[in-house]
Amino acid sequence: MSDDKITTVELGNGGPQVGVQGLGCMGMSEFYGDTDEPSARETLETALAAGVTLFDTADVYGLGANETFLAPFVGAHRDEITLATKFAIERKEDDEHYRGVRNDPAYIRKAVEDSLRRLGTDVIDLYYMHRRNPDVPLTESVGAMAELVQQGKVKQLGLSEVTGAELREAYAVHPIAALQSEWSLFSRDIERSAVPAAVELGVTVVPYSPLGRGFLTGAFTDAAKELSEGDFRRYQPRFTGDNAKKNAALLEPVHKIAAAHGVSAAQVALAWVQQRAQVHGLTVVPIPGTRKSSRLLENVAATRLTLTAEELAQLEPIAGLVAGDRYPDMSSTSTARE
Repeated sequence: MSDDKITTVELGNGGPQVGVQGLGCMGMSEFYGDTDEPSARETLETALAAGVTLFDTADVYGLGANETFLAPFVGAHRDEITLATKFAIERKEDDEHYRGVRNDPAYIRKAVEDSLRRLGTDVIDLYYMHRRNPDVPLTESVGAMAELVQQGKVKQLGLSEVTGAELREAYAVHPIAALQSEWSLFSRDIERSAVPAAVELGVTVVPYSPLGRGFLTGAFTDAAKELSEGDFRRYQPRFTGDNAKKNAALLEPVHKIAAAHGVSAAQVALAWVQQRAQVHGLTVVPIPGTRKSSRLLENVAATRLTLTAEELAQLEPIAGLVAGDRYPDMSSTSTARE
């Protein structure tokens, strides 16, 4: 495979050109066990050198710590990168288990100011509603987001984990550049209604967790037994006990295809996601997360791997056989509203 930079695609209708693979920065601050800041900073630079230009964070990651962590990198490379962050998931410093979802305009206006301050910038390139609160009219939330565009604080708008109907409703208020939802060999809920809507509207799909939070790579087989106490994958239904055992067995064709190509299982899983662009006829920019430069380079190499029709057919049944939900509580995902 070539060592050249990855190819670029347009983000949304008339948006900037971004690398066909982005970088999810969440794990650089929390959720996946101990962090290594120097290694993570090196990974950011490695990503940019490889042609990765879409860097994804959220105000909820580390209660703002991830945005603060990214600020020096953003300042050093502001004109070279496309910066994405999100609002909506509310946490409390004195209650580590609390999660609320806020979509009201007043909250949005405050959240964007806080994110701008932490990131050390005067504009956010792509601003997502991280989760949908159905108690707040979508038109009100997107209307408030549109005001941020008019004020020059935000360039493009995005949504996460919404249904196709919600995407269309939001787009009628203001163009939506990107839809960020989980999409992988293990998670294909998005294909029910959101993907067809994205195709219709010209919305870029940004798959998060395209590697099944590491499970598809073979990095672990039972989260409860193998991962540290601070790792939230220990509490996700798919990755422990009988579910994990059943799901690990589903990876046999992934490993077989990887061996045939002389690549890793992770690269096969990422190539499958990248090829959704051709399968569905839309723009797809996955954002696998990693804290290591070596993994970053492995991930971007997957953009140059093409799976055959026969190989895609071998991988097709996997998602339908997966045991367990994506989260212990699926109420904040599109699945709950479809």
